[in-house]
Amino acid sequence: MNPSEQSSDVKFEIGHVLFIDIVGYSKLLINEQSEQIQKLKEIVRGTEQVKKAEAEGKLLRLPTGDGGALVFRNSPEAPVLCAIEIAKALNAHPELKVRMGIHSGPVNEITDLNEQANIAGAGINFAQRVMDCGDAGHILLSKHVADDLEHYPHWQPHLHSLGECEVKHAVRIGVVNLHNSEVGNPKTPRKLQVVQQHRARTRWAAIVTALLLFSAIVAAFVIVSKKSATPAFAVPEKSIAVLPFENLSDDKSNAYFADGIQDEILTRLAKIADLKVISRTSTEHYKSAPENLPEIARQLGVAHIVEGSVQKSGDTVRVNVQLIKATSDSHLWADTFDRKLTDIFSVESEVAKAIADQLRAKLTGQEEQVITAKATDNPEAYDAYLRGLAYTLKAEITPANALGAQKYLREAVRLDPKFAIAWAELASAESFGYYTLTLQPTAALRAEAADAANTAIALQPNLGEALLAKGRYYASILKDDDTAERYFERARQLLPNDSRVLEQLARVAWHRSQEDKSESYYDQAERLDPRNVALLLQRALGYIFHRRFPEAQGKLNQVLDVTPDDLYTPALEAGIAMMEGDLPRAAAFLVPLHPNADQTQVLEMQIYHAILERRPAPIIARLKEVLAKPDPALGYLNGELRFCLGWAQEVAGDHAAAQETWRQTRSELEGFFKDQPDNYSLMDDLALTDMGLGDKVAAFALAERAIAENPIEKDPNIGPRPIEILARVAAQAGEPDRAIAVLQKLLSIPYGARFRIPLPLTPALLRLDPMFDPLRNDPRFQKLCEEKQSENR
Repeated sequence: MNPSEQSSDVKFEIGHVLFIDIVGYSKLLINEQSEQIQKLKEIVRGTEQVKKAEAEGKLLRLPTGDGGALVFRNSPEAPVLCAIEIAKALNAHPELKVRMGIHSGPVNEITDLNEQANIAGAGINFAQRVMDCGDAGHILLSKHVADDLEHYPHWQPHLHSLGECEVKHAVRIGVVNLHNSEVGNPKTPRKLQVVQQHRARTRWAAIVTALLLFSAIVAAFVIVSKKSATPAFAVPEKSIAVLPFENLSDDKSNAYFADGIQDEILTRLAKIADLKVISRTSTEHYKSAPENLPEIARQLGVAHIVEGSVQKSGDTVRVNVQLIKATSDSHLWADTFDRKLTDIFSVESEVAKAIADQLRAKLTGQEEQVITAKATDNPEAYDAYLRGLAYTLKAEITPANALGAQKYLREAVRLDPKFAIAWAELASAESFGYYTLTLQPTAALRAEAADAANTAIALQPNLGEALLAKGRYYASILKDDDTAERYFERARQLLPNDSRVLEQLARVAWHRSQEDKSESYYDQAERLDPRNVALLLQRALGYIFHRRFPEAQGKLNQVLDVTPDDLYTPALEAGIAMMEGDLPRAAAFLVPLHPNADQTQVLEMQIYHAILERRPAPIIARLKEVLAKPDPALGYLNGELRFCLGWAQEVAGDHAAAQETWRQTRSELEGFFKDQPDNYSLMDDLALTDMGLGDKVAAFALAERAIAENPIEKDPNIGPRPIEILARVAAQAGEPDRAIAVLQKLLSIPYGARFRIPLPLTPALLRLDPMFDPLRNDPRFQKLCEEKQSENR
């Protein structure tokens, strides 16, 4: 079937959609879920609007597990009136917390994989996005629906504009809140509160920036007007972004499978050098089939968009894919594939080949072989691989995500020992976990990562992911940048659209103090992956390490534009404020955050702020709560948190409690040190613990060992960290000459810092940090505290 014939079979009509959702459904017990769904069904069926539309044959239903969608085909007012009826009935059931979203848009009836009647279309998707902006009790309308209702005087008093809400696919949609004295929720939804707080936070910065830019623009206008007006980077015609595929399976836990199919198609396309393909880490923030394709294409810098859906039922899979020219929103190609699980790889290959043909991409013989290759014959191994891949693509760097990736990728290679790309991803995940300490950095982990990388290359010597994994092993574990770079350069030839390769090359260049080269690699990576939160955060951290705070804030603002509810970003904003000595501003960022125990980077930022303020009572209570039930996945980090508890107790004046806590800390950390003798962070924690307990000899020995095993020449990021620990030990040990000499050096170089807090020392931090109190009366230290902060370039 050709695309034009297929398209003609799809008949769209305008549906008036009411999307309903039970808030907190997944946290309910199974029997509670059944009871609430049953009660909600009874309420919905009992409304006059549903009865009327059903009698007229003008109602379609779409169950979603925790609610559902009602599509009225009789009147734009019908879903609104129905929502009001439902809300009134819910007043008698306060235990049933429901939110609703309403939109009118195109819908079409389809037959799903089980040969059951179903419904799809942009009208359904948009109504859900409107609903997703709300909290329990909200009845939210799209601006389109509200504009229609405003023509009727009886609706006007009940419509309250909320402005724009940025939903997951990064499109801003106008939302209106419907409420009166009987129904609805008059409060501003939390999602909009977050956006408003972020905008308020950045408004002053934007004003200042605008004023500074004005003069530059005036000057630049004279120059630019003399040149041809061409964009800095024209959008290539052979450029594409593959948006997340929609999971149409009845089992919503199959979302990882739909994500995996999308990623495999994207990965195959990305290996074609003649195409520009945006990485999944940028596209994952959108939803499938969004409304505003031209705007999304502009954000990503591409000319074409791929959308799709996946429906899995037993051992059968249906995959729908369509290629769209973004500027005109016109379909260039579409197809539907019904296959057995064992044949799913052929679908990924066929789709990639068809899209490449449509874009007239030139394929080399090797590229054609790569995009048609079958990774494994074992569907169970492939399923485990997709589950592991889903963890590697999560933006948040936590032990839970690292362990999840390792678990499923290990399972994939156990089920199929010849699964080369699974070995490669396992090696990359373990090398990354070793470096970030989200996996316990044992000798066994180092050996396993090496074995996985070597196995991948032995199975497929020209697999780009295998070469990347071997490079990451050398860079992250062995700290051998020269060998790592050779592997990265080879991987770059085979993975021309993979931003991870460019990011690794940028890190190598940064380690060599080749900052212009590093920036160039990062810029190239961002063009391929413009909304990759991890990449943007990495660049922000680089600026923080150099104490270039305005540039760091600019990257953090980009992160918040993509993920406004992220916790780590405002924690880093608080860190900048602390480095500048502004503790009240830091508190404004930190107080609203409520990190889980495994979000140690955010939690430790809150701890450090409390210590700098010298008001540690609340954080002491929080740490006792966390350590009462330590998370085994955190490993030695539980000991690090226990050290922080002792430090907070010491600052609070409870010396006896601090000593007891530190004795527990030493016992706990020494147990891990036997298996992790190369863990620099563990050495730092033990050195400070020994110092707190008065064992100066042991503290100095550990600090000096950490310095010797992590020289600055090998890693200018990690290398200075134990040097800062040495300065802290010397200050506490009554050796001011040694401490001040080290501090003078640290203030002159860029680096990340101790614990999970990536803040290099600044004069402001020296003034505030209690650990340097023994130096307060030394004129040399006072001079360091008075120095104006300079950037380290």
